[in-house]
Amino acid sequence: MILRLVQDTAADAEAVQHIARASFAPLADSAGPAPQDGPPVGRLARTRHLVRTDPQGCWLAESDGEPVGAVLSLRREGLWILALLVVRPEAQGHGLGRLLLERAAAYGRGCLRGMLCVPPSPAAARRYRLAGFTLHPAMALTGRVDRAGLLDPGDIPVHPGNASHRHLLDSVDRRLRGAAHGPDHELMLGHCEELLIADALAGSGYCYRDGGEVRLLAATSKRIAARLLREALARVPDGVDAHVGHLTAEQEWALDVGLEVGLSPRTVGFLGLRGMRPPAPYLPDGALL
Repeated sequence: MILRLVQDTAADAEAVQHIARASFAPLADSAGPAPQDGPPVGRLARTRHLVRTDPQGCWLAESDGEPVGAVLSLRREGLWILALLVVRPEAQGHGLGRLLLERAAAYGRGCLRGMLCVPPSPAAARRYRLAGFTLHPAMALTGRVDRAGLLDPGDIPVHPGNASHRHLLDSVDRRLRGAAHGPDHELMLGHCEELLIADALAGSGYCYRDGGEVRLLAATSKRIAARLLREALARVPDGVDAHVGHLTAEQEWALDVGLEVGLSPRTVGFLGLRGMRPPAPYLPDGALL
């Protein structure tokens, strides 16, 4: 078995995604849809983005020249994030996942806080709990949007955002999770359909939407967060299912909005946190959190 750093090449990015598809297939068969880690178009770009920004946090395991495992991790201002940890089914049960996690964790040494999304797998829950993460049960909201439930006073204006709003985005991030997303916003802006911004005397917030999926939402108050979520759901195209992921118990404001517009909740695993409480109001991205 050889462990090496992932290279910024299309071949390595494809290898990581091939392992991920093979690893998530059993979960899709036994526990509903596989964990969400971003739209297909953005997954290869996400891998290469992390290799560029965090080259020492991304590792690939090979056996006889064939990729069998991978881990992607990143550091942002004292916050360590595990973006992806996957091992092909035939290579599982031999300690490879533990070894990859150790390599990624070594990259995060010195970070006081940690975040990750845990798939609905007992083995994954055990691995991350033993690694010191508190596991917060998480839900997703899915279904067609009932537009009759989208009535909103609209007293908080929401408008499209762009790269010129980076200061606002980073400011909200630091307030909620203690660290800005920094360069990750460039990736999100390039691969999400739109960025929505709310900035008023009452506070500020933002939300990324891509088709029917709410990818990331952060705000300084529940009122602003709910306004952003309603606006994002209102923009989901007709005939497209909406998906809002990774709701912990602290995000009841999002659950209420989802139920108002006819979305159905289901459990999807856990949000793993170390050295921090669940950010709120906040809906994390499945990979960049």
